[in-house]
Order: sequence, then C-alpha cells, then structure tokens
Amino acid sequence: MVVLSAPKKKSAASIETATSSMRTEFLLRRTRMHFPLLDIADIKIRPIEKGGSDRKFYRIRCSPDQTLILVKYNLEREENRHYVEIAKFLEAHGIRAPKIYFHDATEGLIWIEDMGEQDLYSYRGDSWLVRRTFYESALDEIIKLHGLPESVCLEMKEHLPAEFNAALYRWEQRYFFNNCVGRYFRVSESQRKELAALPSLREIAKRLASLPRVLVHRDFQSQNIIIQNRQANLIDFQGMRPGLAEYDLASLLFDPYVELSSAERSELIKYYRQKQADNGRTVDEQFDDTLQFCAMQRLMQALGAYGFLGLVRGHEYRHLMEARGAPRVLLG
Repeated sequence: MVVLSAPKKKSAASIETATSSMRTEFLLRRTRMHFPLLDIADIKIRPIEKGGSDRKFYRIRCSPDQTLILVKYNLEREENRHYVEIAKFLEAHGIRAPKIYFHDATEGLIWIEDMGEQDLYSYRGDSWLVRRTFYESALDEIIKLHGLPESVCLEMKEHLPAEFNAALYRWEQRYFFNNCVGRYFRVSESQRKELAALPSLREIAKRLASLPRVLVHRDFQSQNIIIQNRQANLIDFQGMRPGLAEYDLASLLFDPYVELSSAERSELIKYYRQKQADNGRTVDEQFDDTLQFCAMQRLMQALGAYGFLGLVRGHEYRHLMEARGAPRVLLG
C-alpha cells in the first residue's frame, strides 16, 4: 500500500529566504542592464537596515574599492518619486548630497553614490571637540538650503510636498496624541481629544504658519547626515518643502537619538546665528520663541512616529524610550 503524505508546508523562514534570493537576482539583473561595464560575477548585494523608512536600501559592492547604494522605493508614495529631482537641485546649488548615477522610474530603483556608513549619530559617544566640527559642517549645508531665494525655490514647487501650514502643524500634534499618548501610553480617547483641542496648540500652529518660509529638509536629524571626509552630507531629503528654518534647527538640536548638553546646544545656535549674519541675513527677535515652538512640534512628530512604527509596524521601541525624556530637555 502506498501512503500519500500531505505536502510539507514551507516554513516562514524558508519562504522569506527564497523571496530574498529572488529579489537579489532581480536587482542584479537591473544593475547589469543599467551598468553593463560592471563585472556582474564580482557584484555582491547586501541589505542595509534604515530606520522606519518604507524604502529598502542595498549596498552593491562592484569591486574591493567600488560600491554603490541602491534604493528601492514605493511607487505609491508621491514624495519618493521626487527624490532624484531634489538631489539634482541640491547638487546644482552646491549642497552636499549623494550623486545620482541612474534612476529606473518604472521599477522604483535609484543607484546613488555610496558615502559610507558613518552618520552623525555614529559619533554620539565622541568628545564634543570632535562632534562640534561635524555639527557645524551640517549647519553649513542646511544654511545653504535656507538661504536660497524664493525665485529659486519656485523652480522646485512641482517636486515638493505641501508646505508647512497650520493644517500640517495640527496634523503633527494629532499624530502625537494618537500614536504616542494613545497607542503607547494608552490614554483614553476622550482625554486625548480634550488635550489635542487645547486652544494653545491651535494658536502655536497658527503662529508658526504665519511666519516667512524657506526651503527646509524636514527630517534634519543625526541619522540623515552622513560624514564623509569630515564633511556633512544630507540624505533622506525627499520630504523637503517650504517651512521654517527653525524647524530644521530644532530637528538637529533636540534630536531624540542624541543627547546634547544645553551648553553644546547654545554653541550651535550661536554658530547658526553668526553664519546667517555673515551671509547678510538677519535673525529676528522672534527666533528663540520660534525655535522652542518648532522643537515642541518636532518632538511631537517624532514621538508619534516612534509610537506608530513600534505598535503598528512592529519595529522596536528603542528610540521611543530614548525620546521620552526629550520634552523635559525642551522645558528646561
């Protein structure tokens, strides 16, 4: 008698491995297609872990001394499609960022310059003497962006997301209450709504929206600044839009990933002010208050994102735990 056994069910791990292998083969084929001079037999592809991004990153080693970064982005997200145009714009205006080698818009693939693995975050344990140089270099690059005239900014309008306005600031506030206060701290919906409806929050959103805008990075924090040859380079700039310079500055100075002392923060604010003055741009008397309000907004957005990524996307809570103390720093 022949006994027919049921087919063995493949484990999740084996399915994932097979899927990963197929994906690698696909990426190799596309790389061969667009870079025919590379010796495909020597090419190795390795995934790179990158925070909460919906994009996938790979390091392609073409030879012992030649590498590329391959970005696979979600075709459904509007801002991802504008990354290449923004990168070209930054290069045209002398702002340091990875060079674009090829864009396969059909498949959502971008081959870009590999600037290494040392981001500003990776230096967080070094002395301030070392870190200060890198922070000042980062500020030098963002000041170039903030200083672009309105006529130049209009060139990029079709490639940028909606500007920072009162509605977007209010969205950041709700994002915090829903995903951090609600999902993580489990505060009741009625209490959350009561807090989110505070008139002071609405007034802050209106006040920030009434101020003159410049082009901002939107996510100007330590993991989005690559250090190459002791110079800062901007990455993950696809969210660039018109907003407040103080929002970018707050994103760096009140970065939940990195602890800065109040003295270090003051040094960087002084450096930013002086550089702006050197470029003939005045920093008005509202600067300090605006910076504080922008820091509040940025921390609400970050805490909301960590709650969402941790509880909805299943990412680890590490950065949410680190960021919980950030509001106390802001309040002094």
